[in-house]
This record gives sequence, C-alpha cells and structure tokens, in this order.
Amino acid sequence: MENLNAYEKPVTLKNIMRFAVPTIAMTVFMSFYTMVDGLFVSNLIGTDALSAINLTAPVIQLVTAISTMLAAGGSAVIMKKMGEQKTDEAKEDFTFLILVNVIVGIVMCAVGYLAMDYIFAGMNLTAVVEGYCVEYLSRYLVFTVPILLMNNFTLYMIASEKANLSLICSVTGGVLNMALDYMFIAGFDMGISGAAIATGLGYSVTAAAGLFVFSRKKSLLHFKKPVFRFRVLASAAANGCSEMATALVTGIITMMFNWTMLHYVGEDGVAAVTIIMYVLMFASSLYTGYSYGAAPMLSFYYGEQNHEKLKKLVALSMKVIAAISVVTVAASFILTRPLVSVFARPDNPVYDLAVTGNRICTAALFFIGFNIFASGMFTALSNGIVSAVLACSRSFVFMLITMIVLPLLLGVNGIWLATPAAELMALALSVTMFVKYRKRYGYY
Repeated sequence: MENLNAYEKPVTLKNIMRFAVPTIAMTVFMSFYTMVDGLFVSNLIGTDALSAINLTAPVIQLVTAISTMLAAGGSAVIMKKMGEQKTDEAKEDFTFLILVNVIVGIVMCAVGYLAMDYIFAGMNLTAVVEGYCVEYLSRYLVFTVPILLMNNFTLYMIASEKANLSLICSVTGGVLNMALDYMFIAGFDMGISGAAIATGLGYSVTAAAGLFVFSRKKSLLHFKKPVFRFRVLASAAANGCSEMATALVTGIITMMFNWTMLHYVGEDGVAAVTIIMYVLMFASSLYTGYSYGAAPMLSFYYGEQNHEKLKKLVALSMKVIAAISVVTVAASFILTRPLVSVFARPDNPVYDLAVTGNRICTAALFFIGFNIFASGMFTALSNGIVSAVLACSRSFVFMLITMIVLPLLLGVNGIWLATPAAELMALALSVTMFVKYRKRYGYY
C-alpha cells in the first residue's frame, strides 16, 4: 500500500529522523510557548502570578491525564492493527476513542468547576496568589475538550504520517498563543485570565485541524462509524496507563515541590521551581518528541513481527538519545544565568534560588531521555504494565523517596537534588526491564 511506504523503508538514521524531527520540533515548540506564557506572566504581572500557574499545574495535569492515557495507548493499539492489516477495524476504534475523549472532557470540565472552591484551600497562600490561581484555572477549564482533542490528534497525526502537519499546527498554535498573550495581558489588561485564554486558543488550533483532516477519507486514519468494543477501550487504557500515571503523579510531585518550597523558602521558592521546571520541560521535550516519532514505527514493526527492524530502531534510538543528553546537559549548565534572567531579574530573590537549583537539576538530563524512551517503547509494544511500572517508579516512587529524605539532610539543595537522584534510580530500573524483556520482543 502506498500509504504504508514510510513503514516499509529500511531502518536508517535518516528514515527514523524523517519521523522524529517533526515531532521533536513540535514538542520543543510546544514547550517553548509554554515558557513564553511564563515569560509574559512573570514580566507583565509578576512572580506571584508565575507561582499561581505552577500551583494550578497539578489540576491541569489531572484534567489531561485520562486523555493522555487514551491517546498514547490508543495509538499503540491502532497502529498494531494497521500492521496486522486490520485497517477498517483500526479506523472504527480510532473514531470510538475520540468520542470517548470528548465525553471525558465534558465530565472533567464540570467536575473542575464544582471543585473550584476547595482546590486551593489549606495551602496557606496569600490572598493575591490564591486569587490568581482561581482566576487562571477557571478560564483554562473552558478549553478542556479542545485540549483533550489536541493531545489525541497530535499523536494520531504522527501515526498517520502527518507529522509535518502536526508540527505546523503546533507552530501556528504557539505563535497565536504568544501574540494573544501580549495582546490580552499588555494590550487589554486582562491579567492572568488573558494568559489562560491565550493558551486555550493556541491549543485549539490542533483540535480544529484534526477534526478537518481526519474527516477526509484520504488520510491513513480517518473517522468512520464507530463500534463500541470494550476490549479496545480496556486495551488502550492498559497500554496508556503509564502515561496517565505520569501525568497524575507529576501533579502530585509538583504539589510536593510547592509545599516543600513553601515550608523552606516561601512563595519565592515556588516561583524558582516554576522556572526550573520550564528549563527541564524544554530539554525533556527533545526526548519526548523523539519517542513520539519512534512509537508508531515500534508498534507497526511489532505487529508485523519484524524483529530485525525493531533491533535496528532501538539501537539507533539509544545513540540518538545519548547524543541529545550530552548536548542538553552542556547547554543547560552554560546558559543557566541567561535562562533564569529571562524570568527573574538578578535583584529578585527568586533569581539566585533558580540559578542554584537549575545547576543541580541539570544532572537529571543525563538520565531523563533513556527513561522517557524506555517507558514509551513498552507502551508502543503494547506492554502497558511494564511501561506503567517504569513511569510510576520514576515519577512518583523514586521522587517521593528523594523528596522526603534529601531535604531533611541537605535543606533546599536537597530539594533540587531530588530530581537527578530519582532519575538515576529510574535508569537502573529501565535497564533492568530492557534486559528482562529483550527476548520476548526481539529488540536486542
């Protein structure tokens, strides 16, 4: 089939990067315009508003967790069926899972508004910061359904050999977000509400494009009369549970970071955490983008039972990730002060906290890429249990241990050291699982 030529080509670095470069660019750009949100908020409103965005992050991650689970798990299930030549069934399942996401989005939006008054209670926030939190989240929740569709269509565009379109949508949405950030905050004086609305409208670009593209029968995947198959929903949920777990526990860990920083430093510490999370997110987006690009290939070759291609793909992926790791560590360490100064001036107490924290947290970039790829690889191979174990251990268990122990021993520096220590522990587990399952899947 002409549409499957990309999967039938030899596995070379050049052909892998044809899949991966657009997805890397897409995730990098998405993280970049998230950073720009923070840039506008911190410079035009203040670091209190920047702290508020971080304090609402756990709720936002909870909202998107189920969608992420269905998107990543569903993509693996559907592309495996495509590799097995069950194309009509794959399209029915695709449409069904999109409808499930819409329903989930409506429910999550309603629950979010009902719980709004209780979410930030007990954090001992100042009235100003709490007001920013409620204002930002209430506007953000309006866009719950478009954001869930964006998460899904991003992955399905990649799987449908439309990674370039996904990139174009991300760039367009990002540029729109940046322009609206300035217009709403600086021009219309809408404050943090403007930042939330700008973000929601930026994300909506991919949602709108996806509805149009997947309505056309020329697409490798396109909407077809859905068929309810409980096993498909269960399989998608099981395969993508690691991604959902990552989103959920990331929210929990973010809350722990915030509470610990509030205890040791105060709201300035929360602002510093926000800046460092932006830097780590930007660097991690390289690995996430590569994993998104490689995942459909892994799923297709697994469905095809082509072990030779799997071996080549995994081996080349390890080399790519190692190269990215070295570059990101060097860049993050060298550019620490310029990066931090974009969000906080040197005379702001947040500046010194963030500079110290970023230099310590940079060590995590040696390990993050391999951990992200390992979890994504097992999802693509339809082993959601192993993927979930890796993701939960990395994002929650190991982070919980290091967040409790290291601050008691080292104070504020222990908070910063928690991330690299947890990622190193996760790397050991990733290597163990990689070796344990190599014969079952034939990737090594």
